[in-house]
Amino acid sequence: MTYDEVVLGRRSIRGFLDKPVPQELLAEVLEMAMRAPSSFNNQCWNFSVVTGAPLEAIRKGNTEGILAGKPDSREFRSFTTVPDEHRGRQIEIAKQLFGAMGIEREDKDGRQDWVLRGFRQFDAPVSVVVTYDKVLLGSDIAPFDCGAVTNALVNAAWSRGLGCVINSQGIMQSPVVRQHANIPEDQVIMICVALGWPDEDFPANAVMSNRKGVDEAVRFVGFAD
Repeated sequence: MTYDEVVLGRRSIRGFLDKPVPQELLAEVLEMAMRAPSSFNNQCWNFSVVTGAPLEAIRKGNTEGILAGKPDSREFRSFTTVPDEHRGRQIEIAKQLFGAMGIEREDKDGRQDWVLRGFRQFDAPVSVVVTYDKVLLGSDIAPFDCGAVTNALVNAAWSRGLGCVINSQGIMQSPVVRQHANIPEDQVIMICVALGWPDEDFPANAVMSNRKGVDEAVRFVGFAD
């Protein structure tokens, strides 16, 4: 694929084939991802690539914790109130996904099942847990680096026929993730990426989110009229 084909064609994948991903291919994808820009060349990122029994244990512990009412224990800072503008975009993509899956507004069971899929990391065969060095906790450098490398990761995976969805629900119970992925205490859990071979028959996989236009998001300063 060309770069344009990767960027314009990539979609968030939420339905995966029950098919393992070779470790060698995952290493190749991560090697490409780590060519991402890094602030001051810190390269503070780390990855725990999880599959099999450990991933099943994470899914189970994460879901059981949520259903039992355990509070969110994700390790990144979040907002308490979503501004209307941003909330509107969240609602828009939710409507697209529910429409594709045929989940009606009144279908409480269907909506709950969809939410639980997120806590299970969409039943993907692989979870890539992105962490950063704890010594940088509190700085903006680490989130910058993690965002850059995660973007590079999903694009590198797509270029090789793999699908991903960046998924913060999958680390809702971070102690469970830390335990079963054996993440060292000197690392902070930033995000996880559900990864695998896309199921082309899964309706939500065809959904592409709408994006802000250049005229809305960009200001050109100092250019001739």
